[in-house]
Amino acid sequence: MGSVTRASLDKQPQEVAQMFDGVAAKYDLTNDVLSLGQARLWRRAVARAVDARPGMRVLDLGAGTGTSSLPFAEAGADVVPCDFSLGMLREGKRRNPWLPLTAGDATRLPFADDAFDAVTISFALRNVHDPDAALREMLRVTRPGGRIVVCEFSHPTWAPFRTVYTEYLMRALPQVATAVSSNPDAYVYLAESIRAWPDQAAFARRMQQAGWGKVAWRNLTGGVVALHRATAP
Repeated sequence: MGSVTRASLDKQPQEVAQMFDGVAAKYDLTNDVLSLGQARLWRRAVARAVDARPGMRVLDLGAGTGTSSLPFAEAGADVVPCDFSLGMLREGKRRNPWLPLTAGDATRLPFADDAFDAVTISFALRNVHDPDAALREMLRVTRPGGRIVVCEFSHPTWAPFRTVYTEYLMRALPQVATAVSSNPDAYVYLAESIRAWPDQAAFARRMQQAGWGKVAWRNLTGGVVALHRATAP
């Protein structure tokens, strides 16, 4: 799919999609290693916040290979994993052919208004070219009273740890990725995109501006990750 191995921070959709196509095979393994095992804990926190039940329709946006969708399916919900990386979707279909993996752009979702009881996106919104448009689209496809759960890297709350974390992102993370990833250059971009993402309060304001109500968040792993929740009016 061309020679693009990492995206730039202007997040052109084709660049980002190609980059994720290139890391699909080892993406979940790499995330477990780079997060020091925390990624699985974060996925469990998302599952608890979504609180999927039998009969619920859940949109898992930026689902990649579909790993994040499995807890919702296991809870009996009708989950739709959606991603714009065809490489990720192909890898997901190879692993779990029964999942209804769907190709879609977060800023122009291929779903009807009010189609879902809950929508969630984990570690993917910061890679969208226009995150605010994506927040509005997620609101459009969520029924009134439905909820959104956004899990995203954020800003550690303890200043000394924040310094150590930033050093890890920009120095150690690309080196570790070289050992375990199929495309370590992609993780340089990912580190940069994490550092450029707004802090917890600033992102909460953006959710409110997109039309979501009752916005709240809680920090995971000292603010390395923030779990934002809101409801559709």
